[in-house]
Amino acid sequence: MSLKLPILSVYLLLFSLISFAQGNFTISGTVRDDKETIPGAAIYLSGTKISTITNNEGKFSLAKLPVGNYDVLIQVVGYLPYSQSFTISDKNIYIDATLKANTVTLKEVVIKPDPNRLGYLNIFKDYFIGQTPNSRECKILNSEVLLIDYDKQKKVLSVNSNEFLIIENKALGYRIKYLLQNFEYDYRTRIVYFAGFPFFEEMKGSKSKINKWNRMRNTAYYGSSQHFFQSIYQGTSQKEGFLIYKLATIGNKNRQPDSVINANIKRLSAGPKAINMLTFTKDDSLNYWLKERSKPKAMAVLNRAEIPTDTLVKTYNKDVKSINFTDELFVMYTKEKETEEYSNSGFYVSRAPNMGNYQVSLINLVEPPILFYKTGSIANPRSFIYKGFWAYEKMGDAVPIEFRPITSK
Repeated sequence: MSLKLPILSVYLLLFSLISFAQGNFTISGTVRDDKETIPGAAIYLSGTKISTITNNEGKFSLAKLPVGNYDVLIQVVGYLPYSQSFTISDKNIYIDATLKANTVTLKEVVIKPDPNRLGYLNIFKDYFIGQTPNSRECKILNSEVLLIDYDKQKKVLSVNSNEFLIIENKALGYRIKYLLQNFEYDYRTRIVYFAGFPFFEEMKGSKSKINKWNRMRNTAYYGSSQHFFQSIYQGTSQKEGFLIYKLATIGNKNRQPDSVINANIKRLSAGPKAINMLTFTKDDSLNYWLKERSKPKAMAVLNRAEIPTDTLVKTYNKDVKSINFTDELFVMYTKEKETEEYSNSGFYVSRAPNMGNYQVSLINLVEPPILFYKTGSIANPRSFIYKGFWAYEKMGDAVPIEFRPITSK
């Protein structure tokens, strides 16, 4: 089955992802500056709701952690945020973290105002927070900490920060502290990439509001990439509503080669007889070759034979599984349909009419294989990019990595 290649924005989200199951490992350490230890420093595990603070001696401990990849974040007023990555495999981790004083004040950041900053900030919000209904209920509380740069020659918008970005998500009931390492939006390719470390805090609310948040969080989780990887680890993806196909991109056999097209357009456009040649013959007119040039050079071909997870998923080690494939994975979630708003967003993935308007996402490998844990957390997030629905949903629809669907009381 052939599909016309859609125009897609491509999106890669990188943040700390951890395998949460019963565990017995500990991350502990001491936080200090160049003179003394620091009490009261906030310690976070990125992508989660797990946190603690240092005691009077500047020491901390996070216990009962399973095997997995971890990003530890440390925040203290007056110091630059600190982050360090670790992999727990068979022993506890100890950190001796030395913080650096934050010498950049808010006044120094705004010395040179940029008249285009508001416009760039709106683009950042659209492609970092997202444009979904949940995203519209998100608010960045301290956008002044964002450092924005636009490269006119490369047409690339870059954003980063030396401080935690604070995001209030009233749709899902989370207050997110996000340490943004990098955000890039390429105007020419429409590729969006951002990398950083989020930490989730529960917002307070009435019982009815908490029940509503739980329902909204369930919806955000079901059909997400986190849900998908969790289900293929367990071998339950089809039961949970995911269908997996292969999408290959091939040359358009119904289009003439560029060399032939360009030679004929040049021939028919040259000289005083060009106008008369517009209707010379059906297959040798300027209009014919211009139409030929407008045809897509490539076509997407979907193989409707479903890929079973036992052939796709391999065991990497006792805690990690992997997937490796050619072309692209075409993943359809059949328990939730796409909205008209999404279909008009620019992320839409074409499919045959008889496949319905269920949520469709594509996975494109960059550095295979993809390695992932039992709970759907990714060990090497740079190994792939998303297109389609998973590219559409960004931080406004994110839930902590340890989240599990909750039944409202």
